[in-house]
Amino acid sequence: MSPIPMRSLVRGFKPYTAGLSIDEIREKYGIERVIKLASNENPLGTSPLVQHTLETHVGLAFRYPQAGNPRLVKAIAAHHGVSPSRVIVGDGSDEVIDLLFRICVEPGVNNAVAFMPCFGIYTTQAALCGVELRQTPVNADFSFPWDNLLKLVDDKTSLVFVTTPDNPSGYTPPVAELETLAKALPDTCLLVLDEAYMDFTDDEADYSLAKRLDEFPNVIISRTFSKSFGMAGLRLGYAIVPEELADHYWRVRLPFSVNLMAEEAGIAALQDVAFHDETVRVVREGRAWLTGELTKLGCRVFPSQSNFLMFELPADGPNAASLFEDLLRRGIILRPLTSYGLPRNLRVSVGTAEENTMLINAMRELL
Repeated sequence: MSPIPMRSLVRGFKPYTAGLSIDEIREKYGIERVIKLASNENPLGTSPLVQHTLETHVGLAFRYPQAGNPRLVKAIAAHHGVSPSRVIVGDGSDEVIDLLFRICVEPGVNNAVAFMPCFGIYTTQAALCGVELRQTPVNADFSFPWDNLLKLVDDKTSLVFVTTPDNPSGYTPPVAELETLAKALPDTCLLVLDEAYMDFTDDEADYSLAKRLDEFPNVIISRTFSKSFGMAGLRLGYAIVPEELADHYWRVRLPFSVNLMAEEAGIAALQDVAFHDETVRVVREGRAWLTGELTKLGCRVFPSQSNFLMFELPADGPNAASLFEDLLRRGIILRPLTSYGLPRNLRVSVGTAEENTMLINAMRELL
């Protein structure tokens, strides 16, 4: 058989690498109870109201959702106090990011800019779209070198991505720095603030421009229902964008990419304020407790405003890969950061108080 016709860049394409699943670890090690603190999921699970909504709407799974998901768009707009004409939704924020590349960046002409390391979807989708993604390393303490970023921007730059809070470090730049960046970019360049973890910050006003978008017409805010709303498995993301961009987004987005169940669940999640508030409380308290306990174990814990912590193991202890494997055998999944060039660093998602305690007890024995 002749070779399958395929774009040359696809043949050598490196896919996004997801974390290990609970079922994989159960099967590999024969362990019944596994706690997953690797993918920054909601420690409380899924909202009871969302669960009830899914149960009551499952009989409609044979129906197509309404084109453009207007009820969901209206609910998100009300949540943020913006016009529905500025809200776009997608099959996870991944789809939103992918379509921003496809809509805003002309391959071979324009470019996009981001820090390094960055969310893997930026690099994979830029490559798949044939778009140049220019990157500059973060500082040694994982703060952002804005001057270096701006040096990569020229009159052909269409998008600048900034993840805040950042992943995997948890670093969150103060809002004043974002203001300065937005004002420094060319009028033809959009600043995409990826705020997947913004709900977990101590005070959103100190870190986000989401409530001040009228002051910054070149800023896009991207968010997700995967984290604080506990809906990672339903794949639902959204962004607040300029109206002209929203109009073109709806023209090119695949029809019905946000399914009916995800739409109904998203509306319910926004209504369940008590669950959302409790999630944020549990994460903030767990983040502070884990920071203290990991520090006592001799780890260097990087400041975080997110629902996860990045930490560096003691110099006289095991490397991240070794500790990761030892924890797996005990049924605890973390995220080693070797792929980021950080062989002594791991990332831990904040779990329930019980899960956090189990992790620390295991690490006391292993370090």
